[in-house]
Amino acid sequence: MIRVLVVDDDFRVSGIHARYVARTEGFEAVGQASTVEMAVLAARELQPDLLLLDVHLPDGSGLDVLHQLTGNAGGARPDAIVITGARDVATVRSAMKLGAVGYLVKPFGFAAFSERLTAFRELHDRVHSLGLAAETDQAEVDALFSVVRPAPVPQAPAKGLSAPTLALVREAVRERDLSAAEVAEATGISRPTAQRYLSYLVRQGLAHLEFRYGAAGRPEHRYRAAV
Repeated sequence: MIRVLVVDDDFRVSGIHARYVARTEGFEAVGQASTVEMAVLAARELQPDLLLLDVHLPDGSGLDVLHQLTGNAGGARPDAIVITGARDVATVRSAMKLGAVGYLVKPFGFAAFSERLTAFRELHDRVHSLGLAAETDQAEVDALFSVVRPAPVPQAPAKGLSAPTLALVREAVRERDLSAAEVAEATGISRPTAQRYLSYLVRQGLAHLEFRYGAAGRPEHRYRAAV
């Protein structure tokens, strides 16, 4: 399980984010903090893998938490996804300079939240499967950098397609390759509808189409979300 520390000055928001964490496969919320001081102490004590970090805290900027934890003699600094209402370029740039692996602007729903955490889990798993001392090639480096920046689902898909259904279909093929019939069963839509959405995702570069050849007959079309 990936251990998460939630940092937000609003206890209601913090609770919502902790519940979102619990709903996302492979994650657990190990603590909540509402100030810079509390967050630094909790991070050093709990040793989380990931911080969900608000910027506006009572005793300073949430980015100060990253400053104080950088070079922490007590262990490696956890990764961080900044979750905030701050939209100014200066804050975004500061978060990037401090090594935040994601930036999610409030307000948002569970789907957007889960997408960021799922992307982080993919990065986490891929890095650990390679081994920290391993050498890699350019293709693998590019893949590692792209994992935490998942390709967005278009806000205004082609005529006749709905964005919520498009997101649902894309989520269905995120973890494994499926046929159109399997996507239809998983999402509750008809097979022709699933096929139409899958074809659109492939055209947009958001999904890959593969062919699985059996002992006889036509090859089966299998779809999987692009990284």
